[in-house]
Amino acid sequence: MATKRNKPKNATGTGTLRLRRVGIDTYHENVAYLHRQCEIYRAEGFQALAKVEICGENDQYILAVLNVVDDEALVGSDELGLSEEAFAALGLNSGAPVRVRHAEPPASMDAVRRKIEGERLDAGEYLAITRDIADRRYAKMEIAAFLVASGQTGLDRDEVMNLTRAMVAQGDRLQWPGDLVADKHCVGGLPGNRTSMLVVPIVAAHGLLIPKTSSRAITSPSGTADTMEVLASVELTPEQLHAVVQQERGALIWGGTANLAPVDDILISVERPLGLDYQGQMVASILAKKIAAGSTHLVIDIPVGRSAKVRHMRDALALRKLFEYVADCLGLFVQVIVTDGRQPVGRGIGPVLEARDVMQVLRNDPDAPADLRQKALRLAGRVIEFDPDVRGGDGFDIARDILDSGRALKKMERIVAAQGAQQQRFEPGSLVREVKAETAGTVIDIDNYQMARIARMAGAPMDKGAGVDLLRKLGDRVEKGETLYRVHASFPADFRFAGNLVDSDNGYQLGAPDLVPEIYAEF
Repeated sequence: MATKRNKPKNATGTGTLRLRRVGIDTYHENVAYLHRQCEIYRAEGFQALAKVEICGENDQYILAVLNVVDDEALVGSDELGLSEEAFAALGLNSGAPVRVRHAEPPASMDAVRRKIEGERLDAGEYLAITRDIADRRYAKMEIAAFLVASGQTGLDRDEVMNLTRAMVAQGDRLQWPGDLVADKHCVGGLPGNRTSMLVVPIVAAHGLLIPKTSSRAITSPSGTADTMEVLASVELTPEQLHAVVQQERGALIWGGTANLAPVDDILISVERPLGLDYQGQMVASILAKKIAAGSTHLVIDIPVGRSAKVRHMRDALALRKLFEYVADCLGLFVQVIVTDGRQPVGRGIGPVLEARDVMQVLRNDPDAPADLRQKALRLAGRVIEFDPDVRGGDGFDIARDILDSGRALKKMERIVAAQGAQQQRFEPGSLVREVKAETAGTVIDIDNYQMARIARMAGAPMDKGAGVDLLRKLGDRVEKGETLYRVHASFPADFRFAGNLVDSDNGYQLGAPDLVPEIYAEF
């Protein structure tokens, strides 16, 4: 988003360039392009990867990372090019006159350096850091330094609270009528765990307000928004979201169009490629998004398992305490539940296959995955118990009655219609590989991480029909040559990549029945 202010004093000393839209997606980073023979480039002494400030005649400006090009076909010597995100943020037309100058370094980098040294930062310093990140004053390498420093030297619980509050302050906040706005969130790491698409229609059918803003996948085979998009439009404006929720009491949309805690999106764009997932930052990320979305009551799902994101019960309990402390400080009522993370939930991994599982559960299909149904009912029951008119312990039975009666299905159909039913019909990928058991035995382990990788290699989530369809789960007896799962892909290259990954490790272990791991879960 462009900022408006008075023109810089020294901006008038440089000549103007014509703005050019360069069709490159730079994913949460503003990038500018100058030709090496540009007079301003040479006069100002710019260097590649430097931060520059671009100002239009409307007094709006953005900050961007500079790239230097030699190809006139990309950017001419009298032009300044902007990547797709930067062009949209500046809000000017192609050909508009713009000026470019060196950007001042972010003052909050001093605080980042102190964090690198292991010092504790206060609320004002986190506010300054998040403001500079939101204003795009940080390059991605500087953001990475902040993330690694925060993770390696640690954030105490008050720092997590201050970071959460600062992230909320940099974006918009949704406002809803009433004192109870329910939500549900999973910390992730479990393929196929599409319980939100069942919890929302069940809770909305009960009458509670549950406007669910969800994420798209970055390194997973599908996010809730990717799967919901198989059924309906998920890119709604805040005004459209309010209209849907006013009508149906619930919604399932992508949160990227609402400018909710936008600093979190920028941090995630750096965290995920580097494989960073520090506990304090995860708590701040989740709670900032929920508070910005207007939630007042939240159920958090922490799956625990050998190949889940949280692998030990002690880590889950520590994470629960941190969630509860920060949420309490910020006025958000939270219940944290530890669930079974030993294996994927449901059968499908990938948007189309996951949507199939969800609709089977809603339709009370005899072939619906029982584990997805049971987990969704328990989570929905906990959310329903936020209702002051519901006695503790009755939520599960209420949720089950809503699902069994068909009310949840009708509510989902109404939500889909209100958001805009998907016009394109998606099917599982036509290229199919059946992965068979090499020996007989009992399924004693399914590697969540490996199954997610195989689905990603097959093309999910960009190819909505790609993914993995599980036919055997933990504890199932399998004979030699029986199919464990199917891989679906639409494109030969993706199909080949997924097949190579299966050949190296198919993600399943077979053994004696007494080797099936215990469940570490509570409801």
